[in-house]
Amino acid sequence: MDVVVVESPAKAKTINKYLGKNYKVLASFGHVRDLPAKDGSVKPDDDFAMSWTVDTASAKRLTEIAKSVKDADGLILATDPDREGEAISWHVLEILKQKRVLKDKKISRVVFNAITKQSVLEAMANPREIDGPLVDAYLARRALDYLVGFTLSPVLWRKLPGARSAGRVQSVALRLVCDRESEIERFIREDYWLIAAILDTPRHEKFEARLTGFEGKRLQKLDISSQAQADDIKAMLDGASFKALSVEAKPTKRNPGPPFTTSTLQQAASSRLGFAAVRTMQVAQRLYEGIEIGGETAGLITYMRTDGVQMAPEAIEAARASIAHEFGEKYVPEKPRYYSTKAKNAQEAHEAIRPTDFSRTPTEMRKYLDADQARLYEMIWKRAIASQMQPAEIERTTVEIEAVNGGRTAALRAVGSVIRFDGFLAAYAEQKDEDSEDEEDKRLPEIRAGEQVDRDKINVTAHTTEPPPRYSEATLIKKMEELGIGRPSTYTATLKTLEDREYVTVDKRKLIPEAKGRLLSAFLESFFERYVEYDFTADLEEKLDQISDGKLSWKEVLRDFWRDFSGAVDDIKELRVTDVLDALNEELAPLVFPPREDGSNPRICPKCGSGNLSLKLGKFGAFVGCSNYPECSFTRQLGDAANPNGEAGEGENGDKVLGKDPYTAEEIVLKSGRFGPYVQRGDGKEAKRASLPKGWAADAMDHEKALALLSLPRDVGQHPESGKMISAGIGRYGPFVLHDGTYANLESVEDVFTIGLNRAVSVIAEKQSKGKGGRNGGTPAALKDLGAHPDGGSVTVRDGKYGPYVNWGKVNATLPKGKDPMAVSLEEALTLVAEKAAKGGGGKKPFRGKKKG
Repeated sequence: MDVVVVESPAKAKTINKYLGKNYKVLASFGHVRDLPAKDGSVKPDDDFAMSWTVDTASAKRLTEIAKSVKDADGLILATDPDREGEAISWHVLEILKQKRVLKDKKISRVVFNAITKQSVLEAMANPREIDGPLVDAYLARRALDYLVGFTLSPVLWRKLPGARSAGRVQSVALRLVCDRESEIERFIREDYWLIAAILDTPRHEKFEARLTGFEGKRLQKLDISSQAQADDIKAMLDGASFKALSVEAKPTKRNPGPPFTTSTLQQAASSRLGFAAVRTMQVAQRLYEGIEIGGETAGLITYMRTDGVQMAPEAIEAARASIAHEFGEKYVPEKPRYYSTKAKNAQEAHEAIRPTDFSRTPTEMRKYLDADQARLYEMIWKRAIASQMQPAEIERTTVEIEAVNGGRTAALRAVGSVIRFDGFLAAYAEQKDEDSEDEEDKRLPEIRAGEQVDRDKINVTAHTTEPPPRYSEATLIKKMEELGIGRPSTYTATLKTLEDREYVTVDKRKLIPEAKGRLLSAFLESFFERYVEYDFTADLEEKLDQISDGKLSWKEVLRDFWRDFSGAVDDIKELRVTDVLDALNEELAPLVFPPREDGSNPRICPKCGSGNLSLKLGKFGAFVGCSNYPECSFTRQLGDAANPNGEAGEGENGDKVLGKDPYTAEEIVLKSGRFGPYVQRGDGKEAKRASLPKGWAADAMDHEKALALLSLPRDVGQHPESGKMISAGIGRYGPFVLHDGTYANLESVEDVFTIGLNRAVSVIAEKQSKGKGGRNGGTPAALKDLGAHPDGGSVTVRDGKYGPYVNWGKVNATLPKGKDPMAVSLEEALTLVAEKAAKGGGGKKPFRGKKKG
């Protein structure tokens, strides 16, 4: 019997049916281990060594896989056919090697581009080894993303409070959204007029012709720029005679587009079905993994993470046969169509997204699918079928018309088109870009060259230029693909991260950058410009692709990147906050200083009249404040152009209105209660309240202080050893820091808002060394993390009251006398833990390991 490892349990069940009783198919449930979210998981000084951890759920599954492999004849790694799938297979193999269950068993790698019996059996008949360069590319990408995130984030916490983190691809995608918003803010509208004539043929058939020239000058879209100019032209045309100078009917052909890739599927699903990218991929995943049809489960589409546009030869033949059956022989071209992608950095290792069986028409499949699945499958089927159909034959007619009034002349043009043969349009009609202003061409009546046409009326319409539209998910994905930023498998996750971190919001399918997102993007552009440049990110993607092709060394790419990046971060650490604010004031001027209706200087404080407004970085984030603080308490929510004169005032019942929350726009009020003064954000049961701490006077409360209180508890940073967040707050017994259940008191309330990560770690360590308080009962910090226990959880070395010991969960095993705690290996630790647990020293069943001899 062979063990087959796939990613999802749904696939495991289906594939086991196809393979039979000689195989046992198990699911890894996606990735089985990851870099822990703490500093030091990637070590540039140790040749980019990477420390991986296995979570509890994955550990249990890996134990099951290891147990099955131990009794099996061989191991077949059948995770998804992309870089992530290759990485999962590599991780599984590495862990099984550590567990020493492979011995001399045969190990092979297979990939299923479709979950059908034929595809699965063909893949099993053509095994290969794990693709080392593809794994290297994954490791490089993972290390790059980790190093950027964990190196930049602490800088952001210090220099730009309120920014949660920055990512390599995520930051560039955010820049695209923010740059578009800046374009919109800088856009100056222009008025223009368009003129069209409704004309009548001698056969009394009306048509429209648009003005293209006047008095010998060719007119562009914005050339008629005043009402007076438009009225003059209209008066001339009202008295003019019109003649058709030429009529040209030109046959053209329109060819179909290729089948879907990941990005084009997401774009089409957004514009046609209104699906968000994440919803599209969830539905596509279900279609790929399989639907039960007639008592059997079968995958309906090929793998949905791909940037290839080609189809397998057998699929092309099947599509051509289906075209003949569904549409007729005249729709089948003489030769098959072959496509190549135009996307930058595309890898065409996989097919485009297509049906696994073209004979399964959308109409037939609808009864087996839910509404979303049926709509997406129909779109995929039609697009793939259309890609192999005849072109559409269109006759485009252009009529040039001259208008003459005395010595003045004008030129007009009428355009129409007629579909002579619909071709691929019978299956799938391409939609225009959702933001396109083009109108559909109209069919023209019979018009003969040289004949007079009569004026019915002249239409003059006023227009105003519009700024470029905000990105939708679909148009942003399209732009990222054009620029070569990210990969098909990353687009959905990137967009979700931007939303989850509240850097952008989605309103009517448009991406709108939040104030904190624009601050982050402006900060990165000002001080890390190279790393958010589109070309730099695309070039790095190209290097990752060259790694996967075996043309570059992954560690060499990391060394080149890290040398420059770490230097840039070191430089920025010395930067003064005032320098940051000056740069952001200039970069975000339209957002920070919106124009005032009275035309006065938007940078002068409207309250005191003498102070200069500027961005301020409070403990909670950014807002606009006056340079005369504390004498002037003016503050304004960032980006609140509707309330340029500030937010302080008197509320009901004598409550003092301090302003609004910059992120929620809820009103913040100073109130007096039964137990003294407090601040409140919002109303009702959901309102957030915070009592004024000891030493804070009610009459000294302002917007910034109130926001600082309401933002508690405050995240200080991730503990460098545990990776868990340290927070600071004010409790029943005063100010404190908290880490993993351990509380440590702070000396003053101000410390809660100013304490940095290094000092917080020291305070926590001092408290733990005293052996008091906290959920952990003063558990000493780990001296060394040895790695994951086979049954889940970390194995660490700690220094206790009675000397160094090994810890795993509730099991503590003392080290032998004289043993250097920093020299303990994981295998030695597992033996000590097992012996201790066997004696009743812990609540977990011991891992016995492998017997020797």
